[in-house]
Amino acid sequence: MSRKVKVALGQITSRIGDVEHNVKKAVEFIGQAANKGADIICLPELFATGYNLNILEDKVISLSREHVQFISDKMSKGAKDNNIYVIACFGEVKETDNKVYNAAVLYDRSGDKLGSFHKTHGFGLEKKYFAEGWQYPVFNTTIGKVGILICYDAGFPEAARTLCLKGAEIIFIPAAWKVQDENSWLLNVPSRALENQLYTIGVNRSGHEGDLDLFGKSMVCNPYGEVIMQMDYDADEVAVCEIDLDEVEKCRCGGGYLEDRRPNIYQL
Repeated sequence: MSRKVKVALGQITSRIGDVEHNVKKAVEFIGQAANKGADIICLPELFATGYNLNILEDKVISLSREHVQFISDKMSKGAKDNNIYVIACFGEVKETDNKVYNAAVLYDRSGDKLGSFHKTHGFGLEKKYFAEGWQYPVFNTTIGKVGILICYDAGFPEAARTLCLKGAEIIFIPAAWKVQDENSWLLNVPSRALENQLYTIGVNRSGHEGDLDLFGKSMVCNPYGEVIMQMDYDADEVAVCEIDLDEVEKCRCGGGYLEDRRPNIYQL
């Protein structure tokens, strides 16, 4: 039986610091994705608060703490009302240490929170404001085994390989990637798919926050590292792409990087 999944990429242009506006827009995007038949939608990095930490500074933490429950409740309700999986990226407060993490939270079709991934590689000022995660969970869902990396994490092959070896068939990469580093975005997302013989779904923010240009170009890459769908520069919309997870097994059965690994000789 074919394991076809429709993935939605919510390439949002957010208003910096305007959480209520951004969350309302995200809920609209969730509805649009469901209307297009999507099984899951991924929203980009820090869509609710905005990303430019040179502008937000400490406000990114105060906004995250103040609105974390509001954001989570709206994302949960959006998932439940539309019978769709949702990956939403926002500042999450961890109960065990009361620190704020740059997080991607996965909700199932019933609106239940399946878990969170906390960004493991802080970029620039992120290290000042957010705690860094240290785990790479893989979520078993009815549509497949899902892993998540956030933005800069995609530049570290070890992170994606860890998810792959833990069984991931799809890696979602919500991001706020700036135009100056566009070339690394165009290289990293397909490379992580090729190396690990799985699908990567890169969902980048669009729009401008002061001098920060977030260029979009969200994409879907198949297990052969081919870009099978890419959104336009600065598009502020939802795009849906159908993937077939049978291609993961088919690709891996044909040999290649995973089969020919020699971990006994690698020195890390």
